[in-house]
Amino acid sequence: MTQVHFTMTAEDIQSLIQQSVENDVSKKILTMVFNQLMEQERSDYINASDYERSEERVSYRNGYYERDFTTRVGTLELRVPRTRDGKFSPSVFERYQRNEKALLAAMLEMYISGVSTRKVTKIVEELCGKKISKSLVSTLTKDLDEIVAKWQHSSLNNECYPYLMVDVIYLKVREEERVISKSCHIAIGFSQEGGRKVLGFLIQNGESEESWSHFFEYLKARNLQGVQMITSDAHKGLVASIKKSFTNVSWQRCQVHFLRNIFASIPKKDSVAFREQIKALFKFTDIDIARKTKAKITETYIDDRKYKTACTILDEGFEDAFQYITSGGRNSRLRSTNLLERLNEELRRRERIIRIFPNVSSANRLIGALLIDQSEQWEYAARNYIKM
Repeated sequence: MTQVHFTMTAEDIQSLIQQSVENDVSKKILTMVFNQLMEQERSDYINASDYERSEERVSYRNGYYERDFTTRVGTLELRVPRTRDGKFSPSVFERYQRNEKALLAAMLEMYISGVSTRKVTKIVEELCGKKISKSLVSTLTKDLDEIVAKWQHSSLNNECYPYLMVDVIYLKVREEERVISKSCHIAIGFSQEGGRKVLGFLIQNGESEESWSHFFEYLKARNLQGVQMITSDAHKGLVASIKKSFTNVSWQRCQVHFLRNIFASIPKKDSVAFREQIKALFKFTDIDIARKTKAKITETYIDDRKYKTACTILDEGFEDAFQYITSGGRNSRLRSTNLLERLNEELRRRERIIRIFPNVSSANRLIGALLIDQSEQWEYAARNYIKM
């Protein structure tokens, strides 16, 4: 068989395969791919489309039978097409056994990459040994988009999420013959039991107070309830939107970003002592001790020209950076957006394969698929991320 050239590396493919084990979403997608391919294979065998009158017709459609088929992502429940002459037998099962990794990678790429129809068609042709119509690929991607959309707009009214974590990543999208930057707003929620879940995402035209307000209204329209604290960076539009959209909700300023802001204002040389004291300050989980330590640091360094700006930044942002103690039950994992940053890096790793999305739908398919998979992996882990 001709070698298939993927845009993903072998490591990427293997990683996707491993991440897909016991993943219901991947099982649904692979089931859909198999069913679609078998349907077309039956049409090719009969040599006639549905209800088509043709002298070249070999046989007629005769319903389906159910078949379980075990793959690396679990057992699939397939609808295998039949013909009246009883001679039709799909070849995809045999080919799948020989090309399991490649087919799964192609399926996932079709699902998450938003690549061009022509490119996906070429990959499927190599795997299935015959020409696949552009309409079939378009049907598959349409079905996949519906799965993402259903998840993206599903109701959140079954449980409360006291803590949120929000951030933005940027994607390059082709729009009206131009390549422009699009913002993707993402939210992670932490349940009353301490579990974590990707609550939603929206691709918009930039990061502003207006775009964040639109994103928060989107979450609230899906019945988001019980929010007590939101962790994020200190983007002015984001902070202003949190205050307007969530009254009586605390804002936890990401400590990692806050530390970077402080250290960016001091010289790199001859500042070891100051840096160590600041790092030690942010390890305290007793707010009274932290406040006293902060006061001592600012008193010691405020008159030194090299540290005056840093002390001002520390003093003005201190309370916001320690809300996780007073409002977040001292859950240290809520003091920064590290969890979301790691998730964003996974998104960027896949996004770099595409580089420039052909349209917003393709970007939505990629981000949505990856977020669905990640959220379900957290659910399958069956352990709480934070202690309530």
